[in-house]
Amino acid sequence: MTRWELLDSAGTPDGNGELSLHRRNDELSIRIDGAELMNSRMHGSEEAMARLACGDVPPRGRVLVGGLGMGFTLAATCSAVGPQVEVTVCELSDAVVRWNRGVVGELAGRPLEDPRVRVVVRDVREQITGHWDAILLDVDNGPGGLTQESNGWLYGRTGLAKLHRVLAPGGTLAVWSAHPDDAFTRRLRQAGFYATPHTVRARANGKGPRHTIWVATT
Repeated sequence: MTRWELLDSAGTPDGNGELSLHRRNDELSIRIDGAELMNSRMHGSEEAMARLACGDVPPRGRVLVGGLGMGFTLAATCSAVGPQVEVTVCELSDAVVRWNRGVVGELAGRPLEDPRVRVVVRDVREQITGHWDAILLDVDNGPGGLTQESNGWLYGRTGLAKLHRVLAPGGTLAVWSAHPDDAFTRRLRQAGFYATPHTVRARANGKGPRHTIWVATT
């Protein structure tokens, strides 16, 4: 079996770990401290999240994507919205942005080159201001803080209340997770969202592990 090749590595933004990019034949993997965060073979659930979240975005709407990853969520978002929608993708790691401008970008069709897209290298929490029609959070493996511990704020009462405030009436919050979490569903509803968890497959062909996507509307 072909071994994984290390292409690049960088410290996590909080300085407490290491992000690394690996390749095996045509397959790419991004890992944190050796644990796989994402793999290019499985991106069906990310694409499903964009379809679920962006169906009601108005023609001149604004969409915030939290987490660039391998670009699949961003690419699916661009496909789901109109030609005049503004799409901002917020990625904490400049290394991940660099990888997407290089070898990773081809996988999703180089969505960072879409003229509707603006990339911001900062904590997504700093971007939760103003007015958004849809917010997609794909920054961790679930309602916690794996990539950066402070991300946990996003999924708590204070963070959810702020997310609710910045969404337009009828706006949508979508959250990706590798696993279900009934407590998070309750927190979403307590924050005033109409929240429904959806179970989707990791691969576009309907196979692979089951992932959870919360779709919460104001």
